[in-house]
Amino acid sequence: MKTLVAYFSHTGENYFGGTIRNISKGNTEVVAEFVQKACGGDLFEIKTVKEYPVNYKECCDVAQAEGRAGERPELKGSLPDIAGYDRIILGYPCWWGTMPQAVFTFLESGDFSGKTIFPFCTHEGSGMGRSESDIKKLCPGSTVVKGLAVKGSSCGSAENSVKAWLGIK
Repeated sequence: MKTLVAYFSHTGENYFGGTIRNISKGNTEVVAEFVQKACGGDLFEIKTVKEYPVNYKECCDVAQAEGRAGERPELKGSLPDIAGYDRIILGYPCWWGTMPQAVFTFLESGDFSGKTIFPFCTHEGSGMGRSESDIKKLCPGSTVVKGLAVKGSSCGSAENSVKAWLGIK
């Protein structure tokens, strides 16, 4: 089974249980690396042409405006050929109750029919939000398994949770 681990992550200021901290590696990237270590596969970072602000509040404002407008930010670089993969493990932070709009762009860029999608998100209290149902709407020909929600402030210790979620001992 060929696996793609695709993720969107945000560096800079992030919210950690009541405080704002500046991080050089995004929480979702940390978890995506645990996923790849556990099951192998190709690692792909979803990046946008226009970068999100480093400042937490500014980033939140941009993300909220994009979500309200249903924007689809342009993605940077070449996207992987989805046809070559059976399993897509998709990671993202939960922004305003769902995935960042860049992940919507990614999912709309290919045909995910016949694929099994394993969604995971990082958050500070919202869990998966409505992202699983949004993925099902965007990828109707795919199978979407129950996602894994990892609290961002504890993502560094999520390796065992990732393995359990993937069914790896």
